[in-house]
Amino acid sequence: MFNETRLLDNVMATHSNRPISPHLQAYKLPLTGIISISHRITGVLLSAGLVVIVYMILAVAGGAYTYAAMQGFMNGWLVKLLYWGFIYALFFHLCHGVRHLIWDAGRSFDRETLNRYALIELTLSVALTLAALL
Repeated sequence: MFNETRLLDNVMATHSNRPISPHLQAYKLPLTGIISISHRITGVLLSAGLVVIVYMILAVAGGAYTYAAMQGFMNGWLVKLLYWGFIYALFFHLCHGVRHLIWDAGRSFDRETLNRYALIELTLSVALTLAALL
């Protein structure tokens, strides 16, 4: 009769000095991995930013008093910094979406091209943000 528990104990004993899974401190993500995670995070942040846009629209529709209150809130330095971040996230998400369209066409899957397009994507998203806000 085959004893699975005994076999598993033997296998674990021979590999007991190895880590169970790679730790983030020991594993360095490639640039494309970091950008992929960033793309997901910016998507969530853009969704959250839509709540602020709805607040702004409701303030405009609410009349002069609510509009003035919204303007006072939006003139803070922290809100302006978040606004810049929202605009950057929008352009970053756009640039990464174009990159996915290129991938859907079956192009640029070699490592060198992936890294080059990642740098182009980052540079273009910063340039578009600066062009939109300055």
